[in-house]
Amino acid sequence: MIGRIPILDVRPVVSHGQWPAKAVTCETFEVSATVFREGHEMLGAGVVLRHPDGSVRPWVRLHELAPGTDRLGADLVITEPGHWEFRIEAWGDPIARWLHDAEIKIPRRLDVELMFAEGAALFARAAASAPARERSKLSMAARKLADRTVPIPKRLAAATRVLPLLERHPLREYVTESEWFPLVVHRERALFGSWYELFPRSEGATYDPMGRRQPQSGTFRTAMKRLPAVADMGFDVVYLPPVHPIGRAFRKGPNNTLKAAPHDPGSPWAIGSAEGGHDAIHPDLGTLEDFDTFVGYARGLGMEVALDLALQCSPDHPWVTAHPEWFTTRADGTIAYAENPPKKYQDIYPLDFDHDTDGIYEAVLGVLRHWMDHGVRIFRVDNPHTKPVAFWERLLGEIAVTDPDVLFLAEAFTRPAMMHTLGKIGFHQSYTYFTWRNSKAELEEYLTELTGDAATYMRPNFFVNTPDILHEYLVRGGRPAFEVRAVLAALLSPSWGMYAGYELAENTPVRPGSEEYRDSEKYQYRPRDWEAAEREGRSLAPLVTKLNNLRSGHPALHRLRNLRFHHVDHPELICFSKREQNDVVLAVVNLNPHQAHEATVHLDLPLLGLDPDEQFAVTDELSGESYEWGPSNYVRLDPHVHPAHIFTLRRYQS
Repeated sequence: MIGRIPILDVRPVVSHGQWPAKAVTCETFEVSATVFREGHEMLGAGVVLRHPDGSVRPWVRLHELAPGTDRLGADLVITEPGHWEFRIEAWGDPIARWLHDAEIKIPRRLDVELMFAEGAALFARAAASAPARERSKLSMAARKLADRTVPIPKRLAAATRVLPLLERHPLREYVTESEWFPLVVHRERALFGSWYELFPRSEGATYDPMGRRQPQSGTFRTAMKRLPAVADMGFDVVYLPPVHPIGRAFRKGPNNTLKAAPHDPGSPWAIGSAEGGHDAIHPDLGTLEDFDTFVGYARGLGMEVALDLALQCSPDHPWVTAHPEWFTTRADGTIAYAENPPKKYQDIYPLDFDHDTDGIYEAVLGVLRHWMDHGVRIFRVDNPHTKPVAFWERLLGEIAVTDPDVLFLAEAFTRPAMMHTLGKIGFHQSYTYFTWRNSKAELEEYLTELTGDAATYMRPNFFVNTPDILHEYLVRGGRPAFEVRAVLAALLSPSWGMYAGYELAENTPVRPGSEEYRDSEKYQYRPRDWEAAEREGRSLAPLVTKLNNLRSGHPALHRLRNLRFHHVDHPELICFSKREQNDVVLAVVNLNPHQAHEATVHLDLPLLGLDPDEQFAVTDELSGESYEWGPSNYVRLDPHVHPAHIFTLRRYQS
């Protein structure tokens, strides 16, 4: 039912308040509503926050977002994490209506004393309801309005002089309140972070592709030697694929062949063997104590460890024997392995969540708490879209109550409805379609979606590649394509990630048209000579380091909702900016990795906090060059030299 003053279309609200809207600490986000009154009556509105402890904060005034729309809003910043609530309050503002009429009537000598008498009464009421320290000013205004010995202009000025005070302490009539809406505020890593994925078994491994020597797995101890270089590139999160024992039944060989040689390591996602399941460490990697040392070493370098949570089992997993009811049995009596036709995963049994749901739930909860006890506070969840949404809502909800700092990234390259719902019910971040958005139109359309209403509940993490995904753009575009995609991912999204080997521009598919890597690290060891690549100038590490340093140093790049696009008169050049108060980053990127292009960039300067015709200085953080720019600017970008400008701005002194 509509209240005395209608309050409609409150935002940010997720599914009518069924799930909380999301923010992170110190993030600026907008609260808005459509609020209006009958006739020519005037109103005010504010947003009220309720702290997780139940205390209610003073309201913050809403202001009109666009003239004539009745859409009111305010920017909020919350510094404490937790489950908050907010509501909108609206009220009649009789003083605003009086002032509007008085400024028309009194100069025309219409009902002058009647208007002053009514004004004096209103200001006296406002004084009575104002805080004690402010009452004298309002009372003085009321007396001057009523004093016929004071010249008319001064009487009217007495009212306008206290308007700033009334902005904070208005006279409120017919106060109407919306319902309370939920808002969850997470730690900043839920929105901002740079992820690096590596396979510990490849770091320090020995592998002879000719088969002349027996391969040897790397360990947590040898993988630790790679961590300083990862930290030096500016990464905040090091993500590990499953580190558990791997089954031998139907183990896959190199390039996903159906027959593995005796020493082939198999896929880490084929979890479980006689050595244990999801709560065990693969013996080749070391011990649980070695894992703890790895986590602690990463933490000392300023990085968190994210661990893969893949709810599936190899045929050798202890759960298969102990809980056969957790799996689907086919008509021939065999357990169904995972399929995504035409792909087949004979080495993996998916769980059946519709039989003994509580049993599976308790087992998975136990697995999570086990790794949380060993320092893991971030989980990358493999294929969450293949499990019931209700399961995730229950699981993530329980973890959020006891351990609100634990974060979950949904690896769900699936239909939009499922991706969006996973974000709504509790996942903190999501993989996205970024990999498959390569043209200017695709990027602008998709990013406009992600930074709009979707940002209320779904935070993107732009991975430029994964062990499963080598996009044709990288295959055909070579090193310039790798540079372009790194720039886009690092600047467009506050969270981005790369899988080891990206900095070497590895781009050989298993076959033409496939997104699978040849000699995929999913099925074999892939030791890399990192030092030689850097020594020979083949590594993209310097660019990645520069990008991550820019991200760390510019608050504008920590945010998602502040992304804005600008017009470029060329279909293969894209321009966008991010602004957080006085911090502005402006980028122009050539999306064609093969050809140089030139164009004119037309900037919407007010979006940058500048006057429409202002001249200003820009410095390209990639090349170090500086230019004088204004509303329209010439650019030429050669992908074989620099595929992008990344500008920081400096205003000229007026």
